[in-house]
Amino acid sequence: MSYDSRLEQYTAHATARGQGRNGEVKSDDDNGVQLRLAMPRSLGGKGDGQNPEQLLAMGYAACFLSAMQMVAGQTGKVDMARNAVVHTQVHIGQPEDMDGFGLEVDIQVEGVQDDELIQAAHKACPYSRALAHGAVVKVTKA
Repeated sequence: MSYDSRLEQYTAHATARGQGRNGEVKSDDDNGVQLRLAMPRSLGGKGDGQNPEQLLAMGYAACFLSAMQMVAGQTGKVDMARNAVVHTQVHIGQPEDMDGFGLEVDIQVEGVQDDELIQAAHKACPYSRALAHGAVVKVTKA
């Protein structure tokens, strides 16, 4: 899979420094965000900062909700998505069949009863597509 860079509409920028999960992250675009990171208590940390899984869960929830509202508008179901609320949980742990860490995501949609709309949002959401089908990832030296 690849993307035509001429179609690019927005690129987020972020930098991590320090001790990874016990360091800091900063975005330097628009109204940038800077956060201190800390390992969660459940993983042996102090839990006195944010962690990457929280950031993924928040981004995924917002993206999924936007995808649902977009699809609802395209299919004439705007009223069905008007009061939608998306809850996400991102779980990190040891996968059974590989080294390192793995992720599992649970999504609950509140306020929408239309299963077709929810599944269409899942198909349209870039986070869902990236996790289900992979994403283009380029790793280089700076």
